[in-house]
Amino acid sequence: MLQAIGLTSAPRGDRPPAVDDLSFEARAGQVTALLGGPGSGRTTALRLMLELEPGRGVTFFRGRPLHRIAHPAREVGALFGDVPGHPARTARGQLRMLCAAAGVPASRADVMLDVVGLTGLHGQRLGALSVGMERRLGLACVLLGDPHTLLLDEPAAGLSPRESGWLYGLLRAHADRGGTVLCTTGDPKEAARVADRVVTVDKGRLVADQEASAFARTRLRPRVAVRTPHAARLASLVSREARAARESVEVVVEGGARLSVYGSDCARIGETAFRHGVLLHRLAEETGDPDPVPLPPPAPPAGAGAGAGAGAGAGAGAGRAVDAPPRAVGAPPRTVGVRSRTAGVVPRPARARAAPVLPPPPPALKPLRSPLRPVRYELRRLLGVPTTALTVAAVLAVSVVLAVLLARTGRTALPAAVAAWPGLLPLPPAAFGAGLLGAFSFGDEYRYPALTSGRGAVPRRLGLLLAKLTVSAVTALTLALAVAVADLGVLKLVYGGEVIFVPDDWPSLCAGWVGLSVGCAWAGLLAAGVFRVAAAGVAAVLAVPVLVAPVVQKTLVGPSARSVAGLPGRLRELSRTQWPYEADRWLMGAVRVVGQPVGTALVLSLTALICAYLLTGLRRRARW
Repeated sequence: MLQAIGLTSAPRGDRPPAVDDLSFEARAGQVTALLGGPGSGRTTALRLMLELEPGRGVTFFRGRPLHRIAHPAREVGALFGDVPGHPARTARGQLRMLCAAAGVPASRADVMLDVVGLTGLHGQRLGALSVGMERRLGLACVLLGDPHTLLLDEPAAGLSPRESGWLYGLLRAHADRGGTVLCTTGDPKEAARVADRVVTVDKGRLVADQEASAFARTRLRPRVAVRTPHAARLASLVSREARAARESVEVVVEGGARLSVYGSDCARIGETAFRHGVLLHRLAEETGDPDPVPLPPPAPPAGAGAGAGAGAGAGAGAGRAVDAPPRAVGAPPRTVGVRSRTAGVVPRPARARAAPVLPPPPPALKPLRSPLRPVRYELRRLLGVPTTALTVAAVLAVSVVLAVLLARTGRTALPAAVAAWPGLLPLPPAAFGAGLLGAFSFGDEYRYPALTSGRGAVPRRLGLLLAKLTVSAVTALTLALAVAVADLGVLKLVYGGEVIFVPDDWPSLCAGWVGLSVGCAWAGLLAAGVFRVAAAGVAAVLAVPVLVAPVVQKTLVGPSARSVAGLPGRLRELSRTQWPYEADRWLMGAVRVVGQPVGTALVLSLTALICAYLLTGLRRRARW
């Protein structure tokens, strides 16, 4: 069961909140429709439930708020419009990537493709899918972790009647298995046809909470609304005259002084009242709900804690509903259908049951929070798009060409030729390529947010950050090694083996090459995570040698009064451990690299970016 209590969105400027003190519930085993027109706040309500929108209130999923659920993918699945995936990624690659994030076996991707009817399209790019196929893929993504609750924002928008019927059949199958389904729609007829319960909202507030049968009777059929102090007498008179004239007229007593008459019009009701001397206070034709009857909001689940009490306080008095069908006079009270004046009741067609068969739930994870989950996700994200291969190929090609041209004159040192770093370029191609891949790592998360249901709100989990740092560092090391091997091989092939030699300071050169590549990758990644766009990551990578390094160089100009000679020995004494003396050369090489202007600038830039990342949005409640 889903219980939303006191949902209120944060107001923007002078405008009122899009959702104002909204409370309702969606029961297990049922399809609940959240009905409202444009601007009614139905989409904002879903985002508030998923904690993607700032505001107040609390939503309980089977008694627990979302931030207290250890494994959200097994509890809640959400779909907001299109599939938020890279258009160059394949359908199977998208599902396998999300399998890694959800902690389910990768084989479940093929199972879900078969369930949604996309078995033959597993290699299709997301950008080439039609609207119907993309919506099927979105449902496959939602159902990967076999969640109990499904939240869908207008899932049938833009689909053909056949596709809509299939989609709602799948949702019906999930509800029949005991799951909870909540979907938004702006079509009252669609809500009455596919849902068991209809929750109507307008301007962010609850208007009605009804069973589908009551909703169909009160909202989808025109009626004559009558207000009179003699409601019971007038109801009896109208019903008697309708039977005498063999007309199908239904009279419903809405309250002590209200009537709703279906199958008649104002002229006939007014004539009947005039002939029998019945006083009328109101007589009007309308289509819609009568005035809602206030009911208390849904009670928070037992043991929900202090957060439930606060949410219930925020939502007190906001639950207004017309729940049970009212008592009918002159017609069977539970009749649901379309009545004509010459025929009897034409019953509403029974709702089509689900044709799709959902697969069994995936096996339980042991443990649920494996530290390799974000690493697997990042690896599949990196290798699932052609951008990575194209970037690596471009870096290798440019590096080889530059290495041959630099070594041709004989005036360029061998390390600079191997790194393919001419003096005119701020960075070698390998370092720039590593920074570009790092920028894409977080830039794509915000441009194609696959980890969350709402665009522009990527969860900044610590596990995700560490996984991205690890994978980007390994990628940068691999790229740097590949460039060095390729350049050495090409130089030996073109100019012979006499141009290849091992310099005396090779540990420092290797440490500098590795540090520059990894540092650029991390700078691009962190800057894209802070500013939420890949272009910011690329700008940060270029700013290190162009802007920061000259400032550091001016600061460090002049002779040094202190020396770090003997640092390895002092560290060995401090730690009281023995390590190979060969490691001293690598340590001093790393120290000399950091002491260079570019190295110092890179260290300072990374420190500032890490602090900015932590300060701008590392949320404590979000976790892998």
